[in-house]
Amino acid sequence: MEQQGKKITHTAVARTAGVSTWLTYAEGIREHIEAAQQRQHPTTPSPAHTRSTTATLRTELELARQEIRTLREDRDRMRQAIQHQLGQQLDALDTGHLTERVDELTRNNQRLEDSLQQVTDDNHRLHARVGTLETDLAAARTSLRRMIREENTNR
Repeated sequence: MEQQGKKITHTAVARTAGVSTWLTYAEGIREHIEAAQQRQHPTTPSPAHTRSTTATLRTELELARQEIRTLREDRDRMRQAIQHQLGQQLDALDTGHLTERVDELTRNNQRLEDSLQQVTDDNHRLHARVGTLETDLAAARTSLRRMIREENTNR
């Protein structure tokens, strides 16, 4: 840049190198830029220099526009990535809640199945008891009839 007669600034050096301006202020680099700035002599610009300055400004403007476009694309891409990641986090939170609810319902279902099994066993036991009692009742009736007949015949 110095040999081409271009004005040396931290911004111009950063753009030419394709790096961020903060890097040009880093120790070791800053001193070289400041030394180059001091070596430049302020002279009256010639018409050719004015044309090159205009061309340089146009080039810098175009570079700035490209950088702005790139930064906007990066911003949009990052925004989309963050939205996607946030959506996944919300889904994960919701999934955790749903998993907890499914576990709760599974426990309730198991408890109800156990209760149903116990009630079914009790029902079978009671039906068997009813059958036994009906048999005993029938035997008692038969015995009672026999006793009544014997009593009536003995009289």
